[in-house]
Amino acid sequence: MTRIISGRAGSLSLAVPDAGTRPTSDRVRESLFGALDAADLLRGARVLDLYAGSGALGLEAASRGAATVDLVEKSPRAVTVIRRNVSRVQTALRGSPDAARLAVHRAGVETYLQSAPVGVFDLVFLDPPYDLSDAELRTVLDLLVPALSPQTTVIVERGARSASPVWPTGLRADRHRRYGDTALWWAVRD
Repeated sequence: MTRIISGRAGSLSLAVPDAGTRPTSDRVRESLFGALDAADLLRGARVLDLYAGSGALGLEAASRGAATVDLVEKSPRAVTVIRRNVSRVQTALRGSPDAARLAVHRAGVETYLQSAPVGVFDLVFLDPPYDLSDAELRTVLDLLVPALSPQTTVIVERGARSASPVWPTGLRADRHRRYGDTALWWAVRD
């Protein structure tokens, strides 16, 4: 089990798929969302959570004031868990006039991005399996750029020993943080 750290659904427990995913630790999410809150990047944001797993990153954003959250996951088991977690978060946010619109998309990330709306997302989380190759990540980042609004923040989570992402034209590296075996790379839409 993992949990929503803060916001309107704070402390709510979330289910985690029994296999095939690697949830972001509470410590990493706490640091990540502290930085996002400090930069005022969550309130009213249109969020895209790719390789959503349990949905913890996108649902944390919803709890903290995001306007919309689209969660993309290919695994049928994980999608079942995400839908259960979305239902729990929607219940916790019920009655809030600015509750996030939450949508779950059962699709591969590349397939989803090939038909994603253009210029829509303000904040994107990519938490791919650690065994995703650098070339595959580059392809995903290339496909992602058209879906980004100006000044979008993109955050890639990978193993700390992974190479830095190769950012495509339209994204520039912003920062890099390491948390034990996990690393976060931030980029901003030009």
